[in-house]
Amino acid sequence: MSDTPPKKPMLLDWDTREAPPPEAPRMARRPPPPPETVSGPTPADVPPVPDLDLPQGQAMLAASRIATVRTSRLGRFAGWVFGTLLVFVLSVAAVDFVTSLLTRNSLLGAAAFVLIGTAVVTGLALALREWWAYVRLERLDSLRESAIAARASGDLKAARRVVGALEKMYGHRPDLRWGRARLSERQAEVFDVDGLLGLAENELLVSLDQSARREIEAAARQVAAVTALVPLALADVATALYANLRMVRRIAEIYGGRSGSFGSVRLLRRVFTSLIAAGAVAMTDDLLHSVAGGGVLSKVSRRFGEGMVNGALTARVGVAAMELCRPLPFHAAPRPKVTNLISRSLTGLFDR
Repeated sequence: MSDTPPKKPMLLDWDTREAPPPEAPRMARRPPPPPETVSGPTPADVPPVPDLDLPQGQAMLAASRIATVRTSRLGRFAGWVFGTLLVFVLSVAAVDFVTSLLTRNSLLGAAAFVLIGTAVVTGLALALREWWAYVRLERLDSLRESAIAARASGDLKAARRVVGALEKMYGHRPDLRWGRARLSERQAEVFDVDGLLGLAENELLVSLDQSARREIEAAARQVAAVTALVPLALADVATALYANLRMVRRIAEIYGGRSGSFGSVRLLRRVFTSLIAAGAVAMTDDLLHSVAGGGVLSKVSRRFGEGMVNGALTARVGVAAMELCRPLPFHAAPRPKVTNLISRSLTGLFDR
């Protein structure tokens, strides 16, 4: 046997190439699923979380509740009965006191009689003044209603009667002397209702509007300062009641009302009632954004924010009092804006 190894078998050319690897199986691509529809509200539909720390003007809200409180018929009847009984008891006691003094000492009895008589006369004078103040407020209401009716109907004669009543009512006012003179010179040249009432409004009431605005600014400044700086309980409520009552009384006096004590309370009740009916008392967001820097200041100090809101509500009460006390409605002259009044009254009181 030979020692040579056996020969390998010959390979053809195509056998020398390596076979390509088998292709991996391809998976069929599925189409993407359709977007799911959400049945409930989306995050974009949810309202923002309200800011519960905004000042609400609690002092003015409490003052409005106190001013607009109403008793029932039974309560009014009970008040009348107890008041009459108290007056009767005091009268009998005064008579017994005077007669007993007259029996003991005629000089002391005469002095007691004079003092009691003076007290009775003073009480009657106060009652007469309150009645006269009520009559003057009613006259302002009747003039305003007559002016509205004359403008609506276009009655020139009724408008001239309204202007004549205004001239008579303001005839004793020295501060309106020049306005009355210009009105007397020019009213004969006007032959339309709007022009005549507008002339009377510009010549007689514009200066009175400025005085009423100053009273509103002073009251708003006082209420805001006390609310922000005095931390005593119920001090802001008492200040708000006093300042608003005084402001309403001064506005009535400016326009010729001269309301007494009971008349001022009645007028303040009418103002708050009209504001509550219009929903213009508890609009905190509007009041904060109407004052420059009000929102930022309320974040820094809640008491300062409460002061600004109470001041803004006081200004709103003052504007409503102007509309109720003004003998002519705002037509030719612009109606005062709460934002302008607050900006003027609180300038320098709080740093912006």
